Amino acid sequence: MNYVYLDNGATSFPKAPGVAQSISDYILNVGTNVNRGAYSASYQAENTLYETRELVCQLFNFNKPENVIFTKNITESLNILIKGLLRNGDHLVVSSMEHNAVMRPLNALGDKIEYTKAKCNNLGDLDIKDFEKSFKPNTRAVVMTHASNVCGTILNLEKVGKICKDKGIFFIIDSAQSAGFLDIDFNKLNADAVGFTGHKSLLGPQGIGGFVISNSLVDEMDTFIEGGTGSLSDTEVQPDYMPDKFESGTLNIPGIYGLNASLKYLLKEGLNNVRDKELELLDKFIQGIYNIENIEIIGKKTLEKRTGILSLDFTNKDNGIISHQLSRDFGIMTRCGMHCAPSAHKTLGTFPRGTVRFGLSHFNTLEEIEYTLDSIYKILKNY
Repeated sequence: MNYVYLDNGATSFPKAPGVAQSISDYILNVGTNVNRGAYSASYQAENTLYETRELVCQLFNFNKPENVIFTKNITESLNILIKGLLRNGDHLVVSSMEHNAVMRPLNALGDKIEYTKAKCNNLGDLDIKDFEKSFKPNTRAVVMTHASNVCGTILNLEKVGKICKDKGIFFIIDSAQSAGFLDIDFNKLNADAVGFTGHKSLLGPQGIGGFVISNSLVDEMDTFIEGGTGSLSDTEVQPDYMPDKFESGTLNIPGIYGLNASLKYLLKEGLNNVRDKELELLDKFIQGIYNIENIEIIGKKTLEKRTGILSLDFTNKDNGIISHQLSRDFGIMTRCGMHCAPSAHKTLGTFPRGTVRFGLSHFNTLEEIEYTLDSIYKILKNY
């Protein structure tokens, strides 16, 4: 049986060349903590840590390495940003395409804050006019996904950021599905913070993520976790300077080594080349789907303003059974269901049915796409 991995929307596989070796090298040959020891191995780890901050800056056209914060994933990053910024009585604007990494922290705050969902259409595009109507006198921030994890639609965040800047509102971006695929310019987007995760299109390991943040937002933020930083150890008060303000305890240094390698790979390959290959495969996939009856493409039907995510609804069939058969009978790995984004599925008209999501990578091949199309055809023929 062939095995085809098409669940890159959940996590990327394979990882970038050099990731495993970099992690192994740290564990086998370095192994130390950072900011805790005055010896050569610790300095080596500290240099890699700082170099990785610089690589993140290069990725996002950001110029403050000390304002690159490492977390375990973007969910933690968004929790830190949302809960560290919002105060009782604040109002927030999000889109109707948000992931639960945004919605659950907001709902956990209960009646302390309020939020408005700006409408998106059934293709996942943000309604800018409705977005502009969503502001209130107590609006403190906008938190918005850059690209949908359900249908791949890219939201017009450049327009959103300009509106936020004009209104003096903080703008926080969820780049879980865009970092490593799109060119993200922190300044051009007028962002105040961009959360990222290492294990999706950045092609790094699980367990490492983070955010980049402006000085103006840092000044408004409360700490989320306090503890040892290796600095100011003579005081029991958390440092208020960066990055120590938000990096307590031992970091995931093996994960940072892995991210270091994956970022070097992406920057060397060029995001434009990675993106072009992925969209070439997606185009082949979409054209093939059009030749098979009883399948609906959810969201955009073309390559315009979208990532390599493709969600399908198998009309009058059980999507869960289709996804299971793809795996069991043909070795094709997808993800079926709500994708931790019920609001997005409601917007797209697929709630509570869900979809079968195919997440492509530039590591996939045309042969794998053709095999997948043939497998879908065979399943539906015998359903």
